[in-house]
Amino acid sequence: MLCRIDELKNKQVVCVGDGCVLGFVSDVELDTENGNLTAIIIFGRLRFFGLLGREDDIVVSWKDIKVIGNETILVDVVSTSFLQEKNKKRI
Repeated sequence: MLCRIDELKNKQVVCVGDGCVLGFVSDVELDTENGNLTAIIIFGRLRFFGLLGREDDIVVSWKDIKVIGNETILVDVVSTSFLQEKNKKRI
C-alpha cells in the first residue's frame, strides 16, 4: 500500500493493547540520510485553550506501528507509560 505523508496526517492513532486513543498524526520524523520514515508524532493536547501551552508530544517509533488503515493507525505501545511520563514532568 502506498501512502502519502499528507494522507497520514489526521489519522487517529490507537493502542492495540488497551484501545486507548493517543490522538491524531500531526507530523512525521524522517531519516534524511537513508530516506526512511522513523516515527510519527502526535502533538500534545492544548492546556486551557492554548493559553498555558500544550502537553508534550507523543513520538511513536515506526517499529511500533502494526497496521495503517484508511482512518486509523494501530500501534503497539503501552499508553499508560506515556501518561505516567507526562504526570512525572508535571510534578
